[in-house]
Amino acid sequence: MAFDIEMIKKVYANMTSRVDAARQIVGRPLTLTEKILYNHLWEGNPTQAFKRGVDYVDFAPDRVACQDATAQMALLQFMHAGKKTVAVPTTVHCDHLIQAKVGASSDLAVANTQSKEVFDFLSSVSNKYGIGFWKPGSGIIHQIVLENYAFPGGLMIGTDSHTVNAGGLGMLAIGVGGADAVDVMSGMSWELKFPKLIGVKLTGKLSGWTAPKDVILKVADILSVKGGTGAIVEYFGEGALSMSCTGKGTICNMGAEIGATTSTFGYDESMRRYLSATGRQDVVDAADTVASYLTADPEVYTDPATYFDQVIEINLSELEPHINGPFTPDRGTPVSQMKAEAAANGWPIKVEWGLIGSCTNSSYEDMARAASIVNQAIELGISPKAEFGINPGSEQIRYTIERDGMIATFEKMGTKVFTNACGPCIGQWDRAGADKGEKNTIVHSFNRNFSKRADGNPNTHAFVTSPEMVAALAISGRLDFNPITDTLINDKGEEVKLSAPYGDELPKKGFAVEDAGFQAPAEDGSKVQIVVSETSDRLQLLAPFDAWDGKNIMGAKLLIKAFGKCTTDHISMAGPWLRFRGHLDNISNNMLIGAENAFNQKANSVKNQITGQYDTVPAVAREYKAAGIASVVVGDHNYGEGSSREHAAMEPRFLGVKAVLVKSFARIHETNLKKQGMLGLTFANEADYDKIQEDDTINFIDLVDFAPGKPLTLEFVHSDGSKDSILANHTYNDGQIGWFVAGSALNLIAAAGKA
Repeated sequence: MAFDIEMIKKVYANMTSRVDAARQIVGRPLTLTEKILYNHLWEGNPTQAFKRGVDYVDFAPDRVACQDATAQMALLQFMHAGKKTVAVPTTVHCDHLIQAKVGASSDLAVANTQSKEVFDFLSSVSNKYGIGFWKPGSGIIHQIVLENYAFPGGLMIGTDSHTVNAGGLGMLAIGVGGADAVDVMSGMSWELKFPKLIGVKLTGKLSGWTAPKDVILKVADILSVKGGTGAIVEYFGEGALSMSCTGKGTICNMGAEIGATTSTFGYDESMRRYLSATGRQDVVDAADTVASYLTADPEVYTDPATYFDQVIEINLSELEPHINGPFTPDRGTPVSQMKAEAAANGWPIKVEWGLIGSCTNSSYEDMARAASIVNQAIELGISPKAEFGINPGSEQIRYTIERDGMIATFEKMGTKVFTNACGPCIGQWDRAGADKGEKNTIVHSFNRNFSKRADGNPNTHAFVTSPEMVAALAISGRLDFNPITDTLINDKGEEVKLSAPYGDELPKKGFAVEDAGFQAPAEDGSKVQIVVSETSDRLQLLAPFDAWDGKNIMGAKLLIKAFGKCTTDHISMAGPWLRFRGHLDNISNNMLIGAENAFNQKANSVKNQITGQYDTVPAVAREYKAAGIASVVVGDHNYGEGSSREHAAMEPRFLGVKAVLVKSFARIHETNLKKQGMLGLTFANEADYDKIQEDDTINFIDLVDFAPGKPLTLEFVHSDGSKDSILANHTYNDGQIGWFVAGSALNLIAAAGKA
């Protein structure tokens, strides 16, 4: 359960010599991001000035973390790697498969019954292969990582896009697909295109109603959901130094919503306080010996424009609380402008629910600041107008805030305290009445607010804001309520005003917990048996994907031309589908059912070129596959935005899709496609998207000459016999082409294990 201090000391021991050498070779001062990356180069990689955003580089991460929904497929793949144990420290966290409905005790009991087969599988695989296992109810993966494993200067990967949360402790923590995790768990290098660098200079200091959440909500508004793609964001300045460690975590966490590879902060006093409070004074002592290496060189922050590819400056003293949404996390509205914006756009003003928690905002400080608003409302005699729910980030957080009276405060306002798990944030919310599809507004402190994300209702307008603003808006019951200027009417008919929130950064009495929920693996896992029933509808052993036959793909059919935003939620929905994450055949029945067909503006309705009839996307894909016909998916910009879920790549691969051709990709999804032996291609000319017709047959003219840097030629044959020849770019290097040739990256690992 505890951090590995000897491993951390080794990282620091290497850091001084490697960073000094890199600084000499590069010939200039280094950013924090560069220091961490150069220190984690895979053995044999030369230290050099890699071209940002161009060169693929091999790295050696310190650890791996997996959440239960993605861990199933990752561990099913690892079982094929032929390894006796994981090569780096690895943990599995059960936080996704617990639905929020009644409250923690009831909901957790239901999950332990409904998902027992999956939890038992994850527990036994973890036990066998030396993986730490965090039981259902122990907490949300990213909060637990921050409390137990994250450390300044480290490099970790996790099978969840919000792995980036650990940047709040000065790490480079990066979300990946399960196949990437399998590489590292198997003792292989991990490949990343050397990122561009975005510097965010924070001046001033947060005060009043403004919170760390508002920093990333503002950054998202500036950069958009794809503005950070291919880049790492490094925060610095006096404003950064003034914030809590968990506040920094919140900012890094939502960096996934701008497409950033990850985000981080330099080592500072807030991190020392947090590490010490969570029982890791040994890490502080070790980090202090190399403190100057755990932040950028001074020249970088003095003259950031010289060292970063882009610089953004935000004055925290002038920053307003933001409310972002609906339907996208990058549409920012300062609270002072919400009244006008809501009216102009016809957004429902009445707030039905306020939700606090998820991996983004579930720390002690978050809960304390929200509880301070709730406590004020109680004392002022204000009755809440909306329903209220919270998800503590971990059992340690829950136990501590209960001890300190916050749970009791929330419950006085009728708050539902859900399990220490993701819950509504990932669609695991059995919300009463959601099936009616009524237009309504909810506010939450989560990270994503895509259509149908929280409750499955496409008409739910979800807005993202800070925990304290969620509390205020839920109490007022109005989206356009501005707690800085507006008043409320209490139970005596008096006009009253809420004061600014307050919450301790860390508990004065220290953190406490009786049972954190951790299971250590067996010292010798060789005798541990893993059983997967052939009749299970939850788990299915994997069969290797077929290798490429070395020929051009001819006669492929267009499966769908997706229009507009197509996130991983559109490609492979969560919610009720989470229960099939360990069964590739069953989960494939949700493939692209949320994507809008450009030809009829309908979701899950595409033309079957064999029958001429319209059917669901999975049904048409299965018919093509049964007939031995390859298929192709066409998409728009930032295709695959959102979660790291590799199911969004494995399902098309399983159902016979050979290539995905889009205007641009989100980083993780493009890598996931490559890992599964698929072609992830982009239009050389984006206007060619408009040439794709519904009845098209596609021929890959020169795939036999597939090579790095060489575009592929695709011939689209239309129903009238006319043709369009389209150039498609790609970013495959020789190693990644090897994945395609072998049928998947896992096929290569398995072959190496047998050699």
